[in-house]
Amino acid sequence: MRSPGSNINVSVATRPLPTEGAPEREPPASLGDIRKGRPFLLARSPLRQLVIRAASLVALIGLDLTGVGLALYGALVLRELYYGTTPIFWGLLWDQETDWLPFLLLVTALVFWQAGLYARREQRPGFGRIVSSLVIVSLIVLAFGLGTGHKFSTFGLIPTTLVISAILLGLFRASYDVVTREVLHALGVRRRAILAGEGEHLVHLHRALGLGRSGIDYEFVGAVAASPGEIDLPVLGQVENLRAILLEHETDELIVTDSDFTDRQLLEMVELAHRSGVKIRIAPKTTDLLVQRAEFVPGQGAPLFELRPPVLVGADWLIKRSFDMAVSSAVIVLGLPLWLALAAAIKLGSRGPVFYADRRIGLGEQEFGMLKFRTMFVDAPERQAELESQNEAGGALFKIRDDPRVTTVGRFLRRYSLDEIPNTVNVLRGEMSLVGPRPLPVRDYTLLEEWHRKRYLVLPGVTGLWQISGRSNLSFDDLVRYDFYYLDNWSIWLDISILAKTIPAVLAQRGAY
Repeated sequence: MRSPGSNINVSVATRPLPTEGAPEREPPASLGDIRKGRPFLLARSPLRQLVIRAASLVALIGLDLTGVGLALYGALVLRELYYGTTPIFWGLLWDQETDWLPFLLLVTALVFWQAGLYARREQRPGFGRIVSSLVIVSLIVLAFGLGTGHKFSTFGLIPTTLVISAILLGLFRASYDVVTREVLHALGVRRRAILAGEGEHLVHLHRALGLGRSGIDYEFVGAVAASPGEIDLPVLGQVENLRAILLEHETDELIVTDSDFTDRQLLEMVELAHRSGVKIRIAPKTTDLLVQRAEFVPGQGAPLFELRPPVLVGADWLIKRSFDMAVSSAVIVLGLPLWLALAAAIKLGSRGPVFYADRRIGLGEQEFGMLKFRTMFVDAPERQAELESQNEAGGALFKIRDDPRVTTVGRFLRRYSLDEIPNTVNVLRGEMSLVGPRPLPVRDYTLLEEWHRKRYLVLPGVTGLWQISGRSNLSFDDLVRYDFYYLDNWSIWLDISILAKTIPAVLAQRGAY
């Protein structure tokens, strides 16, 4: 999530403690031939990092295997309670499947490792990958059992263990992230970073980075720029002075906007950073994100790339549509009491209908009515023109934090995104998907730039990366870039992960108004 880009006032002399992803380093003595340095494995910082990394692996593997073991035992207990034929002997119950446990734990660890679930903090995938990995583990165990002639007392044991494992591992890993994040904050761990760029690009990068990443705070040492501009950071010098700057200031990361430097300058900056033992990260332009799906077209006078449209077809479309239908139907049927309660509150709170069909732009830039619970007074559309001057959002968005057109009940519904629940009807009608680019009102659509329109190649979503990545706190161009990332990297597990992260994002009211 992006936090507002406030200045971090920390003493430059404070030395950060070593953490996973935020290395403690000795300041480089020189930027000469990199081969003159001590061998990597003998350097103090890599050895400390190795210990920290090993501790993280042991903790995560221990939590995962404990969760799987408890899930198996819980499934056995539920099986006995369901059949209820004999009294439960807890010790004997465990002995029934202990022969399976070592194999199950080994397969779990290997599959999770292959899925990247033991990667470094910044690179670890979310809950969706955990669920998909557990499905693979279940299929392997089932295939092995059938292949070795094992007589399963009930085939319900495996899916029950899968469900309990997903719940326990999700809770364990979420707790691990919270605890380690608080420990990092308590110890005052910092990533010491230098930003490089010019003008608005540099200011935007500073704001977009916010206060930290993956639970580790940033300490911005300063900026490499031709002039200070509007950024609230000390200018340490220009790109020509980077060698001396890295010698003088202890730095963990050099973060660069590639819009402001030539290819030659970027290559030199990468070389200098690597020689100093500093990680270098480049904030990509929108065109870089687009080219991720590019296909080389040979036989031209100049190298060309054709951008493939990210349209879900065939099996991908069938999987996504089936998932949308199943979840939306469950939300409507199981949530009917909540629907009735909200409808009553809306009717008692103000005059007007319960539902509101908001005109939005969807697939293929076609207009449709997005069904929502009414949160405004009935004369809200007529009053928008007089409020345009108070718009607090940039680009093609209209947002006012204290919109006078919103009713008292509507403020509560918006705060927790309950007004969006009827979107599930649009999902059943094939006008929306559970996850996708958020559909814009007609007023906002007319303000789009041409490069924004790629988002209309797929069905719009009830939720998406917008909702879990800062929501109203992000600029519109940032939101569109999130849309592009989703389109280029779609999977059913990404959808599940976004849905799982939407609920805590809504409850925490991050950027919602």
